[in-house]
Amino acid sequence: MYVIRRSPHNPLLSPIVDKQWEARGTFNGCPIKRGNITHLLYRALGRPDALMTPAGVSTIGKALSLDGKTFQNRRQFIIPVEPWEKYGCEDPRVTFFEGQYIIFYTALGGMPFGPGNIKVAAALSKDLETVDERHLVTPFNAKAMALFPERINGKITVILTAHTDEPPARIAVAQCDKLEELWDISFWETWHAELDQHTINPLRFEHDHVEVGAPPIKTKDGWLLFYSYIQNYFGGGRERVFGIEALLLDLKDPHEIIGRTKGPIMVPEEIYEKYGMVPNIVFPSGALLEKNRVDLYYGAADTVCAKASLNLPDLLAAMIPERRVELAIRAKENPILEPVADHPWESRAVFNPGAVDLGGTIHLLYRAMSQDNTSTIGYAATKNGIKIIGRDTTPAYTPKEEFEQKKGPPQGNSGCEDPRLTVLDDTLYMAYTVFDGVHPARAALTSISCKDFLAKKWSTWAKPVLTTPDAFDDKDMCLMPEKIGGQYMLLHRISPQLCADFLDTLDFTKNRINRCIEIMGPRPGCWDSEKIGIAGPPIKTDRGWLLIYHGVSKSTTYRLGAVLLDLKNPSIVISRTIDTIFEPLEEYERVGQVRNVVFACGVVLRGDTLFIYYGGADTVVGVAKMSLKKLLKILLPDNLT
Repeated sequence: MYVIRRSPHNPLLSPIVDKQWEARGTFNGCPIKRGNITHLLYRALGRPDALMTPAGVSTIGKALSLDGKTFQNRRQFIIPVEPWEKYGCEDPRVTFFEGQYIIFYTALGGMPFGPGNIKVAAALSKDLETVDERHLVTPFNAKAMALFPERINGKITVILTAHTDEPPARIAVAQCDKLEELWDISFWETWHAELDQHTINPLRFEHDHVEVGAPPIKTKDGWLLFYSYIQNYFGGGRERVFGIEALLLDLKDPHEIIGRTKGPIMVPEEIYEKYGMVPNIVFPSGALLEKNRVDLYYGAADTVCAKASLNLPDLLAAMIPERRVELAIRAKENPILEPVADHPWESRAVFNPGAVDLGGTIHLLYRAMSQDNTSTIGYAATKNGIKIIGRDTTPAYTPKEEFEQKKGPPQGNSGCEDPRLTVLDDTLYMAYTVFDGVHPARAALTSISCKDFLAKKWSTWAKPVLTTPDAFDDKDMCLMPEKIGGQYMLLHRISPQLCADFLDTLDFTKNRINRCIEIMGPRPGCWDSEKIGIAGPPIKTDRGWLLIYHGVSKSTTYRLGAVLLDLKNPSIVISRTIDTIFEPLEEYERVGQVRNVVFACGVVLRGDTLFIYYGGADTVVGVAKMSLKKLLKILLPDNLT
């Protein structure tokens, strides 16, 4: 499990209108350090030129930085000189190798652009100030060549994307004894005749597309390669998703993949990634290793240069199968609650419990479903967080109001669903979803004094009120456990986004929630790509508000992730896990009313242990334990703060 943190200084480079050569784009930057100075080579896209190419001619620019945050002294570094690069020089990858800097780039040699005139070229420089030599490298269509920073088994080693513009593209490795072989046609003719033997294949589906990204980084576990993975590039019935992924290649044999990320590390989320010359693109182009921190440089929307950072040990642990450790540990007693045939109101299913720790006991209010699919709220209790010591034989809460009564088909879903519990000023508030089978699902709020709750005086529940608008499918609501800036803060979900609203009062008889202040949304191409929603109310820590949330994939699998929200303004996300923290694996999570579901509504913290209470397959209740300290260390590693 790991996180990625975008630089607050993004974009690092943006086009400058009054510089013709970089007026339309400054992207796909590749950094290299020379002493204390970071040299960033990047693709600079000029203004359109009717005599050359309407899209504008690309050259290679260079900028300098002392701190990796602010880049200055921008100038052109490689401009088209040879016939084979007349129409542009793109996407540099630079490596310091045996006393000189080797820069591979894409050379455009003709119009219209096509497989016959898009190839790899190389520039050599001793000082990164002037270009000493340049050569056409591949005689065939290729892009994105990068040089390993040292010989492997005595061989100079490069990795490239062959036939990028005449798919299927291949990521492949080439090795030679001398640099000069890399611009020798006979070398490539021999190599190309055996292309299949040199190919690395990270594709998950045949309609996806891949391209080499940053030059490989050596780690003690293998060569770390960031690359572009484009989902549904050739169709597949879904939208294209440009993402960044990573491979770990064997140190002695870079043809062998020994580890990989489960899916995207990054997808377009920020404004500068979603809007530009080519919208919705993040493209990896360079990386620097600073102790245990990897700074990944990437192009955003084919317009700007940006940077994001990862904690290397966390990333490697997620990539190497033998090192992957599940933070969430299921209780061996699971499921801790199951339907009871003798109780008609909970004979079909019990799931999605809210939880609160009061008086030394963890109290669970769970969604119970009858055979006619009417949902009520049941009660159970545990002292140690796992073993159930008490369970009521009748509901603790039943549909009371007109808006939660069944109006649809007799066997249709209706009632009170998915409670989330918050204690404020000796009052326990229950936010829950109401559904009548006809109108969109909405959120409601009721309350009871903590004293009456502990005494199980269920008749004293306050009259429930709708909190969300009638016209919207708005659910997954909770009340924050303390006021924020003197106001009540509610989290809710207007599909597919997680929202917030700030209110002066909890009197909803006059005004309901009327704002959706976006906190975060689904990430395309990821495990939470379809929709997201909260688990239980956030837990306050000294690092921020910890929120466990559920995410739904395109395959309708429900998993859990974690985010850290800002202490002063919890509508701001500080950090969000890339991988899941919990996913359906056991049979009681995979088989039931709804397959492949873990859905949490309650999280309780005791000491360092988080108890996550969840519904399995919309049928039973389970609990998993997790160390808060370990989770926070992943969400906020010291080297990314």
